Amino acid sequence: MSEPKVGLALGSGGARGFAHIGVIKVLEEANIPIHCIAGSSMGALVGAFYGCGYTPKEMAKMALHFQRKYFLDFTVPKMGLISGEKIKQLIRILTKGQSIEDLKIDLSIVATDLLKGEKVVFNEGDIASALRASISIPGIFVPEQSGDKLLVDGAVVDRVPVSEVKKLNADIIIAVDVSFFEVEPKITSIFDVIMQSMDIMEREMIRTREIESDIMIKPMINQYSSTAFKNVDIIIAHGEEAARNKLPEIQHLLEEWKEK
Repeated sequence: MSEPKVGLALGSGGARGFAHIGVIKVLEEANIPIHCIAGSSMGALVGAFYGCGYTPKEMAKMALHFQRKYFLDFTVPKMGLISGEKIKQLIRILTKGQSIEDLKIDLSIVATDLLKGEKVVFNEGDIASALRASISIPGIFVPEQSGDKLLVDGAVVDRVPVSEVKKLNADIIIAVDVSFFEVEPKITSIFDVIMQSMDIMEREMIRTREIESDIMIKPMINQYSSTAFKNVDIIIAHGEEAARNKLPEIQHLLEEWKEK
């Protein structure tokens, strides 16, 4: 192989995850190949859309028109506020009913088995079902049933799935962390309560992911809510900026690999 296999670990972070689109755009513009992606929650969603052949420009256009009314289907609260069928059908339409193994890149979608407390990784099968599981924020979405498993958001066990990119045999791993722990945030809804709780649980784990990856990109998007799908264009732009700042390091790693 004349070039290294480059893998992305795209982290969860709700609406902040739109920054992943900006990162991918910059890598493409710099002719840095993306051979494989592992993602949790929004990171899995962006990775799957990219794997389906959508360009960063097309993904940005979709993101700008993404509104809560397209995926909120409230249900009588039992295991979640949102049934999730509406978003699942939307994803199936946008991904053209494809399976994970049909994509142009290797993709791992991370979810969590709520019953066993274990990580579940999808490398094949229906994209829509895998993504529906990966984005299922506990308490917000009704968990996705898969056989004897009850699946929720991949971020519960692996917010930035660097280890899964390693399993895809990537030579160079670029991780993108769009999470942010805010001290004394403004908590006004159940969405805020749950997302802040997940941020608290994950902040120590992220430090380990940074050590395990070759490059860690952290867009400066701490002023934007993970639950409000606004300022999408600005969030994407922050992703671009963060990626450009890391380009010299990434290109150096690529050259160093080739020399070896």
